[in-house]
Parts: sequence; C-alpha cells; structure tokens
Amino acid sequence: MKRIAVYPGSFDPITFGHIDLIERAVGLFDWLIVAVAHNIQKSGLFTIEERLDMIRELTKDFDNVTIDAFDCLLVDYVKRVNACCVVRGLRAFSDFEYEFQMALTNRKLNESHETIFLMTHESYSFISSSLVKELIEFGGDISAFVPKVVEKRLREKFYVHRER
Repeated sequence: MKRIAVYPGSFDPITFGHIDLIERAVGLFDWLIVAVAHNIQKSGLFTIEERLDMIRELTKDFDNVTIDAFDCLLVDYVKRVNACCVVRGLRAFSDFEYEFQMALTNRKLNESHETIFLMTHESYSFISSSLVKELIEFGGDISAFVPKVVEKRLREKFYVHRER
C-alpha cells in the first residue's frame, strides 16, 4: 500500500519555502499531492487554475507528485484521496500555534490520518506569499523569494492591476 501525503495550501503564490517543503516531503512518502485549497477567507491574487499551472511547472521533474485543488474540508479531501497524512510547514513558533490547533481539529474530525510538521529551511523561514505580494506591489526585488516563472507571473499581474 502506498503512503500518500497531502501538502495543502493556498500557494498564492508558491514560494521557495513551499518548494523546499515539497522537495523534502517527496522523499518521505511514496506519493505527494500538492493540493491548492479554495479558501473563502482569502481573496486570491491568482486564480486556482493559475496557481495549479505554476505548481505543475515547478514540480514537473518529480515522478511522485500530483497537483490538485479542493474546495471541501481538508479531512474529507484526505479521505477521498486515501492519504495517510497531511504535511504542513512551520516557519516560526507563531505558525506552530495555528497549525497545532488545526491538526487537533482535523484529528477530532477524522482520526485516520496524521499531520506531519516539517520545519522550513532557515533561509526561507521569513518568506510568506503575503510578503512577496507586498514587495512586488511596491516594486521590490522578489527574486530571492520565488522562482522566475512565479516572478514573471507576479509582474504581469501587478502590471495589469496598475493599469486599471
């Protein structure tokens, strides 16, 4: 039986921190599903399909990665894809409190899967998608935070937004 893990997130946009976690999680499981969550609490800069496209481009060299999206409870999605666990990244102690609460809630809803926490590499520990979007909005250099394909898409997106 394959050990399938789900790495959920909004990935709006995907950063080097996300990619670091994907690269490490790939080695821990037989199959990794990077799943873009439709989060009603966040209005995304990129559409779900745009995010899926970027993630597919950046993970195309991995034989054991699938890119998907979901718009239901994470526990229901995990059950539907027969995953044994959820992978979550921790950048700082402040992330832990939220992630711990979510993991316990998910366990209460469905005890059949675990949550695995991976520490983000220290060189990416301060990066967030929100920070990247703020930097690009004000003309900052984001090349150290996101791959070139993402930087290009962000510049296109913000150029269009400025034109309006």
